[in-house]
Amino acid sequence: MTKSILLLAAGLFATAATYAQSSIEPAKPGVTYGKAVTADQAVAIPELQQQLQTDTAFTGKIEGKVVEVCKKKGCFMKLERPTGDAIMVKFTDYAFFMPQNIVGKTVVVEGVARVNETSVERLRHFAEDAGKSKDEIAKITAPRKDIVIVADGVLVVK
Repeated sequence: MTKSILLLAAGLFATAATYAQSSIEPAKPGVTYGKAVTADQAVAIPELQQQLQTDTAFTGKIEGKVVEVCKKKGCFMKLERPTGDAIMVKFTDYAFFMPQNIVGKTVVVEGVARVNETSVERLRHFAEDAGKSKDEIAKITAPRKDIVIVADGVLVVK
């Protein structure tokens, strides 16, 4: 009986995740997710990095290119940075999600950026959601200090 309930719950979760992704508007210039955002006064990633060397947080707009999105339901994305590492972007209260076709698009996110330490457990969770292999996930053995953005809205620029 317990197995049946667990299987039913897993099936419902998978169906909900699939439905959630299919109901998200595809990414194209001008489309906004979450709070309405404009591109004016957005800072580039290098400017953000420089500002966070002296400040504990940055509140405002940040422009960047999307290099990864959560494969399960679009619950996070990552922005490219010149060093090759990506910046994690999460969404306030999981209020909205990103479509799979946003990878490669330039976006402006509005929210708060901070330098955070992410636990090994959380890093492994993100890697799993991103569709990484078990070997790649197993290589995550230390916490990581990095910039994390919590966005209220995202505008697709190009």
